[in-house]
Amino acid sequence: MKTLILFMSFFCVSFISYAQKQIISYEDLKYLLENNQGKADTFLTAKGYKLVKVNKRTKNRTYLACMADGTKSAISLRADGKRNYVEIDTDDISQFNMIHNSVEQFLITNGNFADVQTYEVKDLGTIYISINDTVPYSPIRKDYDIHLVANRSITSLN
Repeated sequence: MKTLILFMSFFCVSFISYAQKQIISYEDLKYLLENNQGKADTFLTAKGYKLVKVNKRTKNRTYLACMADGTKSAISLRADGKRNYVEIDTDDISQFNMIHNSVEQFLITNGNFADVQTYEVKDLGTIYISINDTVPYSPIRKDYDIHLVANRSITSLN
């Protein structure tokens, strides 16, 4: 009986952790900003993202993950001189909820300007989130555009 309970709990934990595998959180964003794009490539590949596009001149990278429920998530990494940028375009509400809930304890300020939610996050930067309707229209799904602009003090490690 104990082995059955142990097996069932192991199965449930592994299933839940696999379901959350491709979701990006505060700690993941911090890792992506503080490390160079080579480490970010390895990290995102381990999370199940595939490298879709590389701009060799600017060294910008775009990754894509298709979730099991038919949603998708695209991550673009950009380093422009002094600042690093992470852009997440997704239609998965769990990705939006994960970022919203994980940065909540580190908030300095938040606000809404027009249709854009802004969050100033400690040790990370400013996050801009816009929510739009999907094309074709679906009352259940929305498009979430999440843009992170890192603080000037955050530099990538080699």
